[in-house]
Amino acid sequence: MDTVKRLFDIPQYQLEHNQLETAFATKYNGEWKPTSTQEYIEKANLLSRYLSHIGIKKDDKIAIITNRSRTEWHIADIAIMQVGAQSVPIYDSTSKIDLKYIFNHAEVKYCFVANKELFDKLQQVDTKYLKEVFSFDKINDCLSLEELIYKGREYKNQALIDYIKLSIKPTDLATIIYTSGTTDKPKGVMLSHENIISNMIASSKAVPDFNDDEPRALSLLPVSHIFERMMLYLYQYNGIQIHFAESIETVADNMKEVKPHIMTVVPRLLEKIHDKIIDKGASLGIIKKKLFNWALDLGYKFEPFGKNGKSYEKSLKRARKLIFSKWKEVFGGQIKVIFCGSSKLEPKLSRIFNAAGIPVMDGYGLTETSPVISVNSPNDFGLRIGSIGKPIENVYVKIADDGEILSKGPNNMLGYYKNSIKTESTFIDGYFKTGDLGRLDEDGFLYITGRKKETFKTSGGKYINPSKIESELKKSLFIEQVMVIGENEKFPAAIIQPNFSLLRQTFSLNSINEELILNELVISKIQEEVNFVNEQLGQWEKIKEIGLTPEEWTISSGHLTPTMKIKKDIIKSKYYYLYNKIYRPNLF
Repeated sequence: MDTVKRLFDIPQYQLEHNQLETAFATKYNGEWKPTSTQEYIEKANLLSRYLSHIGIKKDDKIAIITNRSRTEWHIADIAIMQVGAQSVPIYDSTSKIDLKYIFNHAEVKYCFVANKELFDKLQQVDTKYLKEVFSFDKINDCLSLEELIYKGREYKNQALIDYIKLSIKPTDLATIIYTSGTTDKPKGVMLSHENIISNMIASSKAVPDFNDDEPRALSLLPVSHIFERMMLYLYQYNGIQIHFAESIETVADNMKEVKPHIMTVVPRLLEKIHDKIIDKGASLGIIKKKLFNWALDLGYKFEPFGKNGKSYEKSLKRARKLIFSKWKEVFGGQIKVIFCGSSKLEPKLSRIFNAAGIPVMDGYGLTETSPVISVNSPNDFGLRIGSIGKPIENVYVKIADDGEILSKGPNNMLGYYKNSIKTESTFIDGYFKTGDLGRLDEDGFLYITGRKKETFKTSGGKYINPSKIESELKKSLFIEQVMVIGENEKFPAAIIQPNFSLLRQTFSLNSINEELILNELVISKIQEEVNFVNEQLGQWEKIKEIGLTPEEWTISSGHLTPTMKIKKDIIKSKYYYLYNKIYRPNLF
């Protein structure tokens, strides 16, 4: 096999080109359990036999819901596609209301869940078409993946599976991914084998040469998200071992255990790692702290490829040896590249991590584009701080008259499931309308300048770009999350979730969150941070009022999407009292 044309070709390609004793490794009860390439293929085939035997056929929809990435997900994924069915990956944090909508809209017939908690959750959802639920873990009243694979040995229908595989074309539908979204109902994005494979092969060119017999990846983002899923196919295609992190909480320990060469992250994770390092630096002794701050100052001025000159590079080399070597240890000590996506990475973070010898490459894409449109690369002078890289091979980008980024290529989705009207409105002359505003520089690097839909107008007729202001406010260590509001109101304001731990440390407070947001020192500090940003804004953009929330904004509480973007409608609904306090003070 010289290349891959369907996603289920990837394991066989790995077997012939980069056979691995550890294709996957998942941690169970404190121990890493490896799965070889050969075992991966055998288990997927046996599961396909079982699925075919129970009547699953071409174009049936099978959901997969898991709380974390794990080996079983990929065995199920390949097995489902080999019988011509389509997988419908779903986040474990998806609400019961959205689960009902997705299951009924996609007409899901079978579902794999990770554990008993998700099994029980699904029992409370009114589904019209669901016939049976299977589990990755062994639980009562439910066949486990292991049992299904064992049963697959009973059926001598591998020839049928092989025949079905031959009938599946690269342009056939491979998966339907329902976008979690920050507003509106989920939309089912239809992606073909060709969509994802073209993106995987083009994105592979941004991966460095590891010069290692056993390059390792650590997977920690939800596999239900197309960014992580495509990268996991990319790892398999390139013969890279995949280790699955246990959770976000254990990722620091998992990085030390696995010592990965490559990872994918969202900006929020890098922000948290950066802030923790800064906090530790603040507690150093006078001499060490001075050295630490000297290295930081160098790092925040970083430009790639020696653009700052020989003197700077000499100082940076010393800083890397004395200070930044410890930063690399946080990631396991062998990291060669980190690809960052889902939302915009602050240039400050890109500079400091790259200065530390931790190559962070910011990229851009959407579920509808499978997902990568552009990406920075450590190869061939492909990194430009502040940009989201150059468009990948065979993907063409242009900027519309109104500033919207338009993208065209083999990675563009087939369309939205059962929604031809929405599909048609999303394309213009074959280009996908991203909804993001941007620009291309003279060298072809792409930059995000805002979100078309999020731009709103105040009652005075002035346009506000909230994402730009939010990005600036989040540079403050004291502001954890923020949402700018003010559509059709007299002025813009901000609902803010403070960094409670840092505030407690700064002001030596032991108060609970509800008390912290009423503390005058806290309010004054947050206002000081907002004032600093206001100085950089136009008069009409300045944040006139703030509201502080006592809750931490999390995925589980519904504030954030699984990729840690704020759910604007949910935030506004949860804190409507703050909204009214800002704009309707006479009610209080």
